[in-house]
Amino acid sequence: MAHGIDEVARVAGVSTATVSRALRGLPNVSVATRERVRSAAAQLGYVASPSAASLASGRTRTIGLLTPWVNHWFFSNVIEGAEQALRAQGYDALLHTFEVSRKVPRLRVDPDVLRRRVDGILVVGFPLDDSEVVSLLGLGHPMIFIGSSVPGQVTVRLDDLATGRTATQHLIDLGHRRIGHISGSPDDITPFSPPVARRRGWLAALADAGIPADPQLEVHGHFDLDGGRESMHQLFRQCPDVTAIFAASDEMAMGAILAARDLGLQVPQDLSVVGVDGHDLGELVRLTTMVQPAVEEGAKAATLLLELIAGGAVPGDVVYQTTLLDRGSTGPPRAAHGM
Repeated sequence: MAHGIDEVARVAGVSTATVSRALRGLPNVSVATRERVRSAAAQLGYVASPSAASLASGRTRTIGLLTPWVNHWFFSNVIEGAEQALRAQGYDALLHTFEVSRKVPRLRVDPDVLRRRVDGILVVGFPLDDSEVVSLLGLGHPMIFIGSSVPGQVTVRLDDLATGRTATQHLIDLGHRRIGHISGSPDDITPFSPPVARRRGWLAALADAGIPADPQLEVHGHFDLDGGRESMHQLFRQCPDVTAIFAASDEMAMGAILAARDLGLQVPQDLSVVGVDGHDLGELVRLTTMVQPAVEEGAKAATLLLELIAGGAVPGDVVYQTTLLDRGSTGPPRAAHGM
């Protein structure tokens, strides 16, 4: 006859909470304790039932995942990492997307779409305003932000300031002085959002090198390929002497490369381009980029959220660093070209 979790806890000499954490693979359980619990469970024939656990605890074993897009590289990779980590612990993801368009205002987050349906919430790259954050917190569930941070909330993010500074410094070290920047949306002014921090890194590197920051060298690409292409054409019209570009995402960077090709320019001979992400398709255009571990970020956020649901303590800010990957889209400038 199989025994319950209480008997497993008694034989292993631990609490029932520790049994649950050990068998679900959650952190803060020593290797020795985890093995003792597993041995006791095997000895007693105990197998945890996800459905029974959900009924007993009142939990749904589902995590709400809020994201503006699923077809952009960063978001799809974060979602993949989060879902892998959740599935490994017997949790499902409830995906809820909000259309973000240049043409129409974004719909506000409605907490009722998640009410009584989830045990926790992951917010992926979504710059929510204060009232939206308060409404989600009103659901009474743990919440973690990935990418865009919110003061006072647990966040898994990049060191975006260092990323922008390193990418721009790479171009400066190659000899560039007319370095443009393709950012996200002009409406994104939240101090803790990735594009704002990456822009600050661009400005900081220019200032450190004694290079004046020309406002005409900044354009907005809305984080997609078409936006990067259109904004690069605009930048060429405004500043035909630009020799290098730091784009805040690989998709915008690839758009910039397409714009250069439209005008008969060569990369990197006429224009050097560096992006951010590590997009799989970047290899096709030999895009130099600041690589980030997006899948790992998603998995880490999901693991931390499950820890919070289990009553554990987690760090308030988990910061990942990027790594410069030189694929060949950057090089020394040659004489300024005319348009």
